[in-house]
Parts: sequence; structure tokens; C-alpha cells
Amino acid sequence: MTIDASPPRTVAKVRPSRSARPQGQWAIDGREPLNANEVFKAQDNGLNVRERIEQVYARAGFDAIPTEDLHGRFRWWGLYTQRKPGIDGGRTAQLEPHELEDRYFMLRVRIDGGALTTDQLRVVAGISTELARDTADISDRQNVQYHWVRIEDVPEIWRRLESVGLETTEACGDTPRVILGSPLAGIAADEILDPTPVIEEIQRRFIGDPELANLPRKFKSAITGHPSLDVVHEINDISLVGVVHPELGPGYDLWVGGGLSTAPRLAERLGVFVAPEQAADVWHGVIRVFRDYGFRRLRNKARLKFLLADWGPERFRQVLEDEYLGAPLPDGPPPPPPSGPGDHVGVHRQKDGRLYAGLAPTVGRVSGTTLTGLADLAEAAGSRRIRFTPHQKVVVLDLDPEGIDAFLDGAAALGLTATPSIFRRSTMACTGIEFCKLAIVETKATAARAIAELEERLSDLEPLLDQPITLHVNGCPNSCARIQVADIGLKGQIVTDDDGRQVPGFQVHLGGGLAGAGAPTETGAGLGRTVRGLKVTADDLSAYVERVVRRYAASRTGAESFATWVHRVTDEELS
Repeated sequence: MTIDASPPRTVAKVRPSRSARPQGQWAIDGREPLNANEVFKAQDNGLNVRERIEQVYARAGFDAIPTEDLHGRFRWWGLYTQRKPGIDGGRTAQLEPHELEDRYFMLRVRIDGGALTTDQLRVVAGISTELARDTADISDRQNVQYHWVRIEDVPEIWRRLESVGLETTEACGDTPRVILGSPLAGIAADEILDPTPVIEEIQRRFIGDPELANLPRKFKSAITGHPSLDVVHEINDISLVGVVHPELGPGYDLWVGGGLSTAPRLAERLGVFVAPEQAADVWHGVIRVFRDYGFRRLRNKARLKFLLADWGPERFRQVLEDEYLGAPLPDGPPPPPPSGPGDHVGVHRQKDGRLYAGLAPTVGRVSGTTLTGLADLAEAAGSRRIRFTPHQKVVVLDLDPEGIDAFLDGAAALGLTATPSIFRRSTMACTGIEFCKLAIVETKATAARAIAELEERLSDLEPLLDQPITLHVNGCPNSCARIQVADIGLKGQIVTDDDGRQVPGFQVHLGGGLAGAGAPTETGAGLGRTVRGLKVTADDLSAYVERVVRRYAASRTGAESFATWVHRVTDEELS
């Protein structure tokens, strides 16, 4: 790898030292497993379970699967047991995994960059309709998630996916997860550079590599060359964000150590410039730093964000350059503020004169039937390419301008609109109690109902709201729906209603945001605040959102964003 060196820096060369207590850092403490998860990973690489699924479990059935594979290694191939129907959220923390789980699976299709051809989309859709009860949710990681999958059908699903170049390899587990990519890669007129070659190189060289299949925890990546900053780069373990160096030209700014869940932390810039031809090697260096130095003793401290918090960005950069790249990286500029919303909803012109259309389903909930219909519509309008987004949206590329009206009408009939209301456009929801064993409350249907009610309740106000107000609904504290970085984030829990009953509800987070999630704000990216004691029941959700949005509209100053308003007003105004 050739690296352009910048002038010498004055950062002290301090090698990471051994802590007072072993933290399971391979490079310091050795590889002795310090907890049960590390034991089962050391005993057998998670990638090896595929052969047992194909040769044993798919033939012998669910009861033949031992727990280390069922609750552990299956994740390396995108498989989780789903929640057994009828178990209420109050029992989620009381029952063991085997008591919560059904004999069916969620299966996650890995779609790096969210990019599919219409042929691939048809295969994804066909699996849904034939082998997953017509389920297919678009996640905020650009994946498709099936439910009701039987172990007996998994080899056939793999066969169909792999026949069109798709996979479920490392879609879950302590592995390099799907790589987020700009939905406009290669087609936007204002693109700084196309990240597709880097994403494809990383996928080809490193996904499925046994040397990278035992990480301390999951490793999330994002790469974009679009000025809207459309891959939520602040909350990934590693992000490469397109910038233009004043001397070296287009390349990437490197961000490391972001993540949410119960201990949210935004990523930090390392201050380096990464040339496009170096990007895959730099990604490989960062993931190996995590593999070798990440904390493995306590699983709730094992994400890369905890290592970065301990070291700081300068020390992380030093170790990356000295021990993994073998040469310094040049200093580089930060990205400018986002050029606009990163969800790409609406109809826009490509650099070749054709059109792309960003479509909004309702909180990512689609089906195989819907996706088959979308493939038909896309091809009739001249398109062979589809992109999913990190905001649970769909972008159809290469549309013929003469056929755009017919395409949009057909998409709307499928439940996919290019002109959504502010609430349909900006609301996301995780899987929730319908299928997830960790969930406490229902999310998808709750969010869909809230959208419909808010469209009616705030119909008079919506024309006056010139900025999106994001509403993210999560079924548990783990923040799969990114509650801490939403304008209004809802964390599922059991709450007490006015009659003293225990009912499904939410703790409220307010005023969070990410650079590419909507129009730029004065505060930029940041975590939301909580108001002491502020909780709402699921039934009162729409009434609460209406109340707080009306207060914002009445008291904001000029074009003040919702997030900025939230951080300056009193708790009483947010209640």
C-alpha cells in the first residue's frame, strides 16, 4: 500500500499498556477466553456452522440444534430465533431465551451498499412469498429481514440468494456486518466520489475471512461519497466520508468509534485523509485494531467505542499507523455540513439525465409481493437498479423521464410514495415485540398508527413545518431504531397509566440528530436529552407528539430546528 505522508506530527509515541486487570485484549492479555461467549467462539469459528446447518440441522430439524449453535454461531449466517407469539413485554426480562423463542427464524440478507439489481430483487421477493410468509422488512442497515423461516428451508434460501450474488454471511454475530453505502453511489451529479469500488473490494477480500470472524462484538461500517452525508457516519464503528483534500483531491475522512445502544457515543474523526486506493487497507487496519485491542472481558464494554473512549483519537491513529499500516496517513479536512436530507425521498435528476425516485414505505414494512411489484414497475420504467437506504427507504435509479408518472402511480398503489407526509417520511421503527425476543413493546403497528393519526391531527400545521421532525420508535433499550439521535426518540418499556395499570409505553428522548438525517441544524449531530419522569403510553403517543410539535411551532425562533428548540426550552414545555 502506498501512503502519502504528511509533515511529521508531534504526537508522543505511546504504546498501549496493560491495564491493572486483564480486559481480554488479545494483543496485551493473550487469547484466553474470559467469558462464555469468548469460550464458544474459541472452540469453533462461527463460520463453520454453515456445514452443520446444511448437512445436519436442515435434515434433522429444529430439535437437533445444540444451544451453542442455535444461540451463538447461527448469527454468523444471519439467523436468530424469533419471538414466540403471545408473550407480553412484561415477561421479556423474566424468561430464558429458550422460553421466549419460537421454532422459526429471522434471517437477514446482507446487502452491502443497499444495492440490488431487479433480478436480485425478484429473488429476494420470491424467497419472501414462498418461504417466509410474505415477510420482508427493510432495516435501517440497508438489509432485508425475513421472518417465519424454517431451518429446513435455509439451504434452499442460500442457494437462491447465491445464484444471484447475494449472501447472509456475517449478517449478524461478532463480525464485520453489512457495509452501509450511499444510495446515490455512481449516479449523483454532486457526488464527490463513488464508494462502490471500495465497498466491493472490502466485501471481496474480507467478508467471510476466518481471521476477522471472531471480533469482540459486532463491527459496523459506512462509506459515502455524497455531500448529504447519507450513511449515519457518526454512529458506526468505522466510516469513510467523502471529502476533497486541497492538495490530494477527492478521498475520504476517517471516523471511528460510534455506536448507540444503552451507552451511546458518537464517532470521532482521526483527522486523516484516506485516498480511494488506500481505503480498503485502512478499513482492514481499523478492524484489526478492534480485533486485537478491543475489550473482551465484559460483553457490554466490547464495542469499539469503548476502546476509543479509553485511548482517544490520537492514540488510536498512532497504533493504526505504526502497527497496522506501517506508515503515517496525511492529515485531512473534515466534511462540510450536509448538502440536504440524506434519505433521498422524492424525484431527482441523475448526472446522466435520467431520474431516480426515493420512495417511503411505512417504517420499512414491505413484503415479497410488494417487492415483486416494485421490480415490475422499475423495469417497465427503464430501471434495473434498486437501492435501500439507512432510513428504511427505497431508491429506484435510472428511470425514464417519460415514464415517471406511471411509475409513481404504480409505486403509490404498492404503498411506496415519493411524496410522503412529514411524519411518514421521518418515522422509523425497529422489529418490536412481534418478532424480537428482546422487545418489550410493539413498534411497527404502533408507529404506523401514530403516522396516520398525526397526519390528521397536524394537517393544519404540516405546511408550516419547513424541516423534518424525526420520530424513532424502539421496542427496548438497545436502540436499533436510533432513538438517541432522533428529534423524538421513544424507548419501549412498561409504564403506569393514569389508572395505575401497567401498560406498554415509552421513555422519551428529545432533540437528537445526525448530520445526514435531515436538514442541517444549528447544533449539528448530537444525542437527545431526557426529561425526568417523561414517559408516554402507547395509546397516548400521538397526543404527546402533537402537543410537543405544536409548542415547537408556536415558540420557535425563525427557522430554528426542533433539536435546537428542545435544547433551550424548559422541561415543562417538553412534557
